[in-house]
Amino acid sequence: MLFTILPNLGMSMLHRNRTIHFALVTLALFLALSLVADPMTYTKPPLEQIKKKLTPLEFDVTQHEGTEPPFKNEYWDNHEPGIYVDRVSGEPLFSSLDKYESGTGWPSFFQVLAPENIIKRTDYHLLSKRTEVRSKIANSHLGHVFDDGPAPTGLRYCMNSAALRFIPVTKLKEAGYEQYLALFAGNKTSDSQAVEKVQVNVELANFAGGCFWCMQKPFDKIPGVLSTTAGYTGGIKENPTYQEVSSGTTGHAESVQVAFDPKLVSYKKLLDVFWANIDPVDAEGQFCDKGTQYRSEIFYQNDEQKILAESSLLAMKKRFGNKLATKISMASRFYPAEDYHQSYYKKNPVRYWYYRTACGRDKRLEEVWGKSAADGKGD
Repeated sequence: MLFTILPNLGMSMLHRNRTIHFALVTLALFLALSLVADPMTYTKPPLEQIKKKLTPLEFDVTQHEGTEPPFKNEYWDNHEPGIYVDRVSGEPLFSSLDKYESGTGWPSFFQVLAPENIIKRTDYHLLSKRTEVRSKIANSHLGHVFDDGPAPTGLRYCMNSAALRFIPVTKLKEAGYEQYLALFAGNKTSDSQAVEKVQVNVELANFAGGCFWCMQKPFDKIPGVLSTTAGYTGGIKENPTYQEVSSGTTGHAESVQVAFDPKLVSYKKLLDVFWANIDPVDAEGQFCDKGTQYRSEIFYQNDEQKILAESSLLAMKKRFGNKLATKISMASRFYPAEDYHQSYYKKNPVRYWYYRTACGRDKRLEEVWGKSAADGKGD
C-alpha cells in the first residue's frame, strides 16, 4: 500500500529536494536500504592492520602527526601524471595537474582534487598557529596548508609523501579511479610519455539530461566509452557543490562527461544514446526533476562535434517541432561532482532503482521513444 500511495504523495515535491525524496524512500523500504553499501566505499582499517600495512615512517606520519624529511621522500620530485590518494583508505585527494614546485622538498599542490575528502583543523604543535590537513574517512594526518601558494588559489598544500599513495594515469581504471581519467584527456606535458599514451584515442563529450545518476549508466554500457564522470557545467559558479547546483542559482546543469575512443565509438553514436535517455520536449527540467539545473543540453567540444550536434538537433526538430526544448552550447569548464555521486547506480543499486522508477523516467522514455529506444537505455 505504501508503495502505491508514495509516488502520488511525494512526486510533486521530489524534484525540488532530493533529501525529501530519500526520506520518503527510507520510509517506503522500511529501513531495507540500510543494508545497501554506503556511497563512500573508502574505510579505515583497525589500527593493528594499519600498523602492519604501513612502514614505521608512514605510520608515524599518518597516525601520530609525524613529518618526513624534505627532499628525501617519495613524491616531492614526482612529475608523472596521475592522482594521489590516502595511503590508508584510498580516498582521492590530489591531482598531478595541481602539483607544483614549491622548493620546500615536500609534494605541494595549489588545490584539492576532492574537497569532500579533506578536513582541516587548527594546529599549535610548533607553538604557532597552522592549519592541519587530514583525510576525512581515514583521519590520516597529511600535512598543512599555507596561504603562500600560486594562483589561482593562493594556497600551498604541503603534504607528506608518506601519507599518500600515487596512482599513475595509466593505472586509474585498473585501480578503480576511472572517473578521473577524463581529467587528463587533452593535458599534455613535455616530460610525460604516460599522458601521451592515454591521449592518443581519447575525446570528451558533455551531456546534460537531468539527474546525472541516470545518465552515467547508459554511456558506461557502450563499447568504446572509457569512463564517465558525473558533474556540473554550463554555469557561472566556480567549484560548485551539489547543494549549490540543486538550488538552481548557479546556472550549472547536472551533466555527465564521457571520455571515449573515437576509433571505437563515434560521437554520433553518443548523441543517439543521449537522445534515447532524455525527454526532449520537457522545457522545465527532466522527468520529476524540475529547474534549469536539470535541463537537457548538449555541450560540444569542437567544430566537428558542433556540426554533428546541430545535425541531430535538426532531425529532432523535424520530429518534435516547436516542442523541442533541448539546447546546444559550446562546452565550458566541467566540474566533477562529489565522489558519492559517481557511479551511483553501482554503489547504491536499490536507491538508484527506486529513484528512477518513482521519478517515472523509464515510463516517459517509452512514451517518447517506444520500446525500441536506442540501446544504452539506463534501466
